[in-house]
Amino acid sequence: MLDPDKVEQDAFKDLLFQSVENRVDYFFVGGSLITNYVLREVIALIREYTNIPAILFPGNSLHVEPSADAILFLSLISGRNPEFLIGQHVVAAPILKQSGLEILPTGYMLVDSGAQTTVSYISNTMPLPYDKPGVAACTAMAGEMLGLKLMYMDAGSGARRPVSPEMIAAVRKAVDTPIIVGGGINTVEKAHQALQAGADVIVVGNGIEARPSLLPDIAEVVRQFNDAVVKV
Repeated sequence: MLDPDKVEQDAFKDLLFQSVENRVDYFFVGGSLITNYVLREVIALIREYTNIPAILFPGNSLHVEPSADAILFLSLISGRNPEFLIGQHVVAAPILKQSGLEILPTGYMLVDSGAQTTVSYISNTMPLPYDKPGVAACTAMAGEMLGLKLMYMDAGSGARRPVSPEMIAAVRKAVDTPIIVGGGINTVEKAHQALQAGADVIVVGNGIEARPSLLPDIAEVVRQFNDAVVKV
C-alpha cells in the first residue's frame, strides 16, 4: 500500500527496486485522506521502474487517476453511511466509464483494530467488532450476493492489531470471492496467520515504512506459502 502523502522520491525508487526483487504482486495507491495530490507522479515512477500493476485505493470520487491499471471500486459494506455505500460511486461512475481503468467491484469491510483510524473518522462509520467473525461472514456473504467481486478486510492504517485469523477464516468459509486483508500486518507471523486463515492477498504499508527489511521477510513467507499450496 502506497500513501502518496508519504512518498519521498529517492527512498521511493529504492522501494520500487526492492519490490521488483521481492516479486511484489500489486501496488495499491491511495488512502482515506490525500493532502498532496501526486497520484499521477507516483504511478509514473511505478511505470518507469517496474512492471507491477498500480491499483487505485480511493478515499473518494476525487481519487481517480486514469494512468493507473485498475481501481478498487470500494463499497463500504461494513458501515451504514450511504455516501460510501453508493453516493461517491454515482459521482465517480461517468469519469470511470471513460477512464479505461479496470473496475474491480470490492466489498470494503472495516474491522475494529483497537483504535480509531483515519478511514473510520473520514467515513463516519463504525468498524465491525473485532471478536464477531459471524457478523463479518454475513456481511461478506451479502456483498457477494450483491455482485461484488472482491472482499477487502481492513483494520486500517497503523492498526494496533490486524484482522483476526478467526474472522478471516469465517469470511473465507462464507464466500468464494478472493479476499484481501490489510492493516496491522507488521510481522512475518501475522502475515503467515492471515494467509493460513484464507487471505488471498495481504496488504502491507506502515510496517514496511517503519522497517524496510520487513518486505523481503514477508515476501519469503508468501513464497513459501504459495509453494506449499502448489505442492498440495
